[in-house]
Amino acid sequence: MEKMKRLFHTTGTAHGMYSVGLTAVVVAIVVVVNLIFGQLPEKYRSIDVSNSKIYEITDTSREFLKDLDTEVKFTVLAVQEETDERIRTFLSKYASLSKHIKVEWIDPVLHPSALQDYDASENSIIVSCEETDRTTAVTFDQIVVVDYSSYYYTGSISENEFDGEGQLTSAVNYVTSEEEKQIYRTAGHGESTLPANITELMDKNNYTVSEWNLLMNQDIPEDCDLLLMNAPANDLTEEERDAVLSYLAEGGKMMLLLGETNATELPNLAAVMKEYGMEAADGYIADPQRCYQGNAFYIFPMLSLSGDMAKGMASEMVLLINAHGLNLTDPARDTISATSFMTTSNSGAAVTEETQTDGTYTLGAVATETVSGNGDESAEDGGNTDAQTKETRLTVISSANMIDSQLTETFTTLENTTLFMNAVTANFDGVENLSIEPKSLAVQYNTIQHVGLLSLFAIFGIPLVILAGGFTVWFKRRKA
Repeated sequence: MEKMKRLFHTTGTAHGMYSVGLTAVVVAIVVVVNLIFGQLPEKYRSIDVSNSKIYEITDTSREFLKDLDTEVKFTVLAVQEETDERIRTFLSKYASLSKHIKVEWIDPVLHPSALQDYDASENSIIVSCEETDRTTAVTFDQIVVVDYSSYYYTGSISENEFDGEGQLTSAVNYVTSEEEKQIYRTAGHGESTLPANITELMDKNNYTVSEWNLLMNQDIPEDCDLLLMNAPANDLTEEERDAVLSYLAEGGKMMLLLGETNATELPNLAAVMKEYGMEAADGYIADPQRCYQGNAFYIFPMLSLSGDMAKGMASEMVLLINAHGLNLTDPARDTISATSFMTTSNSGAAVTEETQTDGTYTLGAVATETVSGNGDESAEDGGNTDAQTKETRLTVISSANMIDSQLTETFTTLENTTLFMNAVTANFDGVENLSIEPKSLAVQYNTIQHVGLLSLFAIFGIPLVILAGGFTVWFKRRKA
């Protein structure tokens, strides 16, 4: 017994007991801290360190959810434990941003009748709002998008995009708002179809896009909230020109994207633009001061944005290729106001095969005019028969390549699509651009494009300093 007592009074035993006690205290602190952090909301305890930032929620959605004042329910028809962890985490983070969003999980294996009750498939999120009585569904394969085309090349499929934020924000917007806008895309003049990513963004913002052939029917529909003309190759007829001018004069909205054909070669279309204070310049626009890698026809325009046009434009980096320029002129009426939102620098030039005319050129402009309606609606209700005012709006973008999918998919950091969707949304009162693009799940490789002194120091210098320091400490201890 005395030997055992002496054993516990040795210096080594005392140090050992101290180490065990300290370890126990540290473990207890770690356990307590984890328990405390586990009780915090998802938005505070989850940090996104992924390359593609799939859990990062944009300010657009945050502001939208902050202003949400209607109860929305997410009913997830899936086995929670078997659901993709990315979807579970994002859903939790998203719902935590608003006290008006409630999430309920229903296991379709235990409750198979739920699929029939909600008229939905397994692995779906049913987004519903009791106040508006509107419901929509978001499937898991719309959130984690798979690229099946790779199967033909590699024999396997790969995950392409993560679209949690875009799908959920669009769904919440749909069920809480009854605002739906009708856009008619013109046909019959060699127009280009809208790229698939733009069509998807239109859908997310609850815009219905339909085709309207002006050659077959010149009467623009009464429910047309926006007339969209994308890269026409052929001119309007005189009758079509008059129909478009009449539509605009009554408070209509039109958006024109110029294609490879210069507007000066389309006199009737040019007449519509001239009516509203815009005149096409000859040739293509170059800007050696604001261009991509020395190619003067690949222009980063100077932007002048405000209001709805500026929302979500963090970097304001937009790239235009082979743009046709505009000059702002005196409009047909004093009530028309035309302003530019994209221009070249003062080093711009309009270039043809024979000439080069230097100057500052407009690359995007908006013309507005306040007009009086006929007041028929109020008259039918027995109300005020005074004329109602409407705002005519003509938006012209000098290059349809701005929304070309090859450009926007190659340069993913550009804000071309954001600016385009903002320009569309600016035509509608009380409507916000809530169309959010998906995040890429493609593998990103770390590459060094330009090796400088700082890169060399980070790769070789820091490890050598650490090794030298460690060797010095080891050598001193060895001598001691």
